[in-house]
Amino acid sequence: MDRQSLLDQNANFNGTMGVSLKNSNSGFIPAFRDEGTGRVELARFRNGDVAPMHLIAGLPADWATAFDEDGDVSSVKTTIIAGFVRDEEFFTRDEACDACRDL
Repeated sequence: MDRQSLLDQNANFNGTMGVSLKNSNSGFIPAFRDEGTGRVELARFRNGDVAPMHLIAGLPADWATAFDEDGDVSSVKTTIIAGFVRDEEFFTRDEACDACRDL
């Protein structure tokens, strides 16, 4: 996954509860999960603050497959997926859409 694939995902989920803009009022926080290990990380800005949207630049270096010229993560392992955390539970984009229907 890289920045472009995140943009593509946002385009695919545009107008649904699978994007931060639509679901943040329902308590969803952008996050990522390593499908290989189950490890979940919140999306973060470079300075470590939690971000209101999916950003890979602040993900752990051990998830990285490439870095940009500033040393930020620019690409991550293929096992990493974007989703959301709410009440300490990870939701894929599709699961977030389904969960928001039930609210």
